Amino acid sequence: MAPTPPAGVLATVRRYEAAGLRAWPAAAVHYDGTWVVRLTAGYPAKRLNSVTPLDPGDVDRIAERIGRASRRFEAYGRPLTFRLSPLAGSVIPAHLDKEGWSRFDESLVMRLPLANAPVEDAMDQLPLRDISRFVSASLKVHGSDPSLRAGLSEIIGAIPTEAGLFVLERGDEALATLICVHDGDLAGLFDVATDEAVRGRGLGRQLVLSALKWARLRGAREAWLQLDADNEPALRLYRSLGFSEVYRYHYRRPRGAQTS
Repeated sequence: MAPTPPAGVLATVRRYEAAGLRAWPAAAVHYDGTWVVRLTAGYPAKRLNSVTPLDPGDVDRIAERIGRASRRFEAYGRPLTFRLSPLAGSVIPAHLDKEGWSRFDESLVMRLPLANAPVEDAMDQLPLRDISRFVSASLKVHGSDPSLRAGLSEIIGAIPTEAGLFVLERGDEALATLICVHDGDLAGLFDVATDEAVRGRGLGRQLVLSALKWARLRGAREAWLQLDADNEPALRLYRSLGFSEVYRYHYRRPRGAQTS
């Protein structure tokens, strides 16, 4: 059983977890103690359809509370999913291990002090104001199902803080997309993607640097992001820009549930 991280580490994790909940809002949010139950019928992303424990000491009646969460997920037609950061502590993961839950999709949270960001020569780019245009570009770049348009539009429209919608285009063709959420002194990078046909040409790097430059001019002091731990091209990019790992999280599902 892994030990609970020190209080100072947990405070840092709480800061980013809170920023993430604000930056990528779910359609429905319920609290069971300090467990956040997030569900979004119109968009299948795991972080929008998962239970995230936010206090390692909140471990009473685990089985009963999992049952309540399961009923909510069933009503939404979503598989019951837990998202476990260091704030989950050690008791909840141990309980899920005992019950045979699968572990999958480990992710990293990384940060970069914007004073150190190499943005002096970055292209000045103003973000889009047209959510519909951005969503069209994002769906195209990700190769996503057009049926997700309404759900993604709703999520972006619900972001409570300033959201910069960045698109790199060639003529009318979208090549790369990125959402930069400016929240106080933090700038979170989300939905970062480059069209498969033009990957490896530095377009993602170009767009990230433009977004970081915009965020620094808006008063942000630190950039942060989440990415899959096995996404080596993205890891190389962000490390080359000076991002460093803060913590990791992963997902759990009950025995026999699909994890894809």
